[in-house]
Amino acid sequence: MVLSSKLWQDHLDLANESLAHPFVQGIADGTLPKKTFAYYVGQDAFFLEAFARAYSIAAAKAPTWQSFNVFHDLAAGVLSELKLHQSYAQTWHVDLTQVSPGKATRQYTDFLLATAWGQSIGVTAVAMSPCMRLYAYLGQQLAQGGIPEHTYGDWIATYSSDEFEPLAAQLEAIVDEYAADSALIRSTYRYAMVCERDFFQAAWRYQSEVESE
Repeated sequence: MVLSSKLWQDHLDLANESLAHPFVQGIADGTLPKKTFAYYVGQDAFFLEAFARAYSIAAAKAPTWQSFNVFHDLAAGVLSELKLHQSYAQTWHVDLTQVSPGKATRQYTDFLLATAWGQSIGVTAVAMSPCMRLYAYLGQQLAQGGIPEHTYGDWIATYSSDEFEPLAAQLEAIVDEYAADSALIRSTYRYAMVCERDFFQAAWRYQSEVESE
């Protein structure tokens, strides 16, 4: 089994924690409060900007022209995601220029950028891979019964699409080529998976804070 697959399988428990999280299940059935999703959109836009920067840093370090182009293709995919968020932002009147990152968001982005600057492209790919693979997994799981016709159908369609899966696979190919199994690799992958779960939890907790006001 290649490294990217082994890492994913070894952390499937965390992936399924995200899948079962009430935030994700609220997207699945369309019951997630719009204010909660609007908060998530702003936080995720901030995160995606850092994600794109991490790709660009990794591209600058890439040892081959092929890997350089892969990172730039992946960054282009992030820019497409940001366009979707801009559409959401307009719909729910979220000013993305005024987003203040929450604690969970900042922890995740600081981790990704520090890894991109301070580690090899193999370690950076390992840090970024959980996000891509997890979202592909969530999208595919939520789309098993077809794309729902509710508010969050576009979200599910995006991450279950034939266009998104290859992006996750491209990044995993970098993991397999440039990373070797080690304690650092495993701790990096696990930390990113925990950050993903905590990102959903932070958005869900925001709902409770709004309701208590």
